[in-house]
Amino acid sequence: MFDGLSSRLQDTMKRLKGQARLTEDNIQEALREVRMALLEADVALPVVREFVADVKEKALGKEVIGSLTPGQALIKVVHDELVVTMGGENASLNLAHQPPAVVLVAGLQGAGKTTSIGKLARLLREREKKRVAVVSCDVYRPAAIQQLETLAGQVEVTFYPSDIAQKPEAIASEAVARARREGIEVLLVDTAGRLHVDEEMMAEVQALHRAIDPIETLFVVDAMTGQDAANTARAFGEALPLTGVVLTKADGDARGGAALSVRKITGVPIKFIGMGERPDALEPFHPERIASRILGKGDVLSLVEEAGRQVDQDQAARLTRKLKKGRGFDLNDLREQLGQMQKMGGMSSMLEKLPGAGKLPDAVKNQAGDKEIGRMLAVISSMTDYERRHPDAIKGSRKRRIAAGSGTQIQDVNRLLKQHTQMSKAMKKFSKGGASKMMRALGGKMGGMGGPGGGMPFR
Repeated sequence: MFDGLSSRLQDTMKRLKGQARLTEDNIQEALREVRMALLEADVALPVVREFVADVKEKALGKEVIGSLTPGQALIKVVHDELVVTMGGENASLNLAHQPPAVVLVAGLQGAGKTTSIGKLARLLREREKKRVAVVSCDVYRPAAIQQLETLAGQVEVTFYPSDIAQKPEAIASEAVARARREGIEVLLVDTAGRLHVDEEMMAEVQALHRAIDPIETLFVVDAMTGQDAANTARAFGEALPLTGVVLTKADGDARGGAALSVRKITGVPIKFIGMGERPDALEPFHPERIASRILGKGDVLSLVEEAGRQVDQDQAARLTRKLKKGRGFDLNDLREQLGQMQKMGGMSSMLEKLPGAGKLPDAVKNQAGDKEIGRMLAVISSMTDYERRHPDAIKGSRKRRIAAGSGTQIQDVNRLLKQHTQMSKAMKKFSKGGASKMMRALGGKMGGMGGPGGGMPFR
């Protein structure tokens, strides 16, 4: 996400190096580049005009303070303006309501409403410790009701059944009454969508809104639709008292224009952003963190938070005790570490949050890609338990069998064994020196199988 915009903005800032002060002359070309970068990212034209005008007004005449270069000074101005454009700060759900707090979810067909409800239900259950129920009022698409039932089972929340013979208002009202009786704290209500905005759909969702009077009305929009996302959000905002936006499929949109347009055009905050298909791939939208990603400064805070949620602390403690007792780091341990990495969204998700990762060549990114982690896991899974515990026993015939069983080449098996040896040495050397030293060491040892070095790209 934001790949093109991030690259263009960073290149623009570099051109201001060596200047003592930001002046109208040296900033004019930079602002022209910023404007082109935003337009190429599919940001709505009115938003681009206002953004560039505000940056120019705040940047002109700013003296370089201390060690800041004009490029760094302009980055600060652009960063602050990006934050303002996207809403300033994270806007969380307002659940301070006598249970159940009803959340109505609307949007066009195909935007990801139903899957977003499943992800949001999981987030509320796991992070907020809420008792959550979901119900579908989409009586036009039977598969939507079945899909929501399946998702509810996957994320372990209550599902209230509905039928296409019922009226949407009756379904929702009955669900609210049942949730109140059963002590449900949050009720998420799915609605029908259309391929485009029409009067019939708007009238139906307005009637549904009046029937249940939700405390939150969220609009789900596909980030890949670019400027259309903002225009559709505005149409829904005129029909409904929206309280927030859920931006989906952001991981598939390299431009990111919707994130910059929706808040400014609708006046409604983006509350969540979907970054993948996994049930946990929904993040609270933090404008400051997204602005940092755009400008190549990473989002280490989100990475740390994700690690705190996903890393198995008991597993980490067991590995620490094992190493302190002098027992080696075997391939079972490596498999566990790779599994932890996948829980955190995979290497691509982690790289996206690291400062400067956007500047890495594509070949390096591919080397540390999630497909390579999957390949490594396949190789390890093709081994016997004895081989995983005794990697030194893996020689010629065993290597051929493992490669054939995992659908890989012998070179891949050799590369994995080499990486394991490097990691094992690092673990042994730093097991008594604290986790921070160990992680710094592993930064240079852990990598994908796509290149001969197998090194981590951010060492």
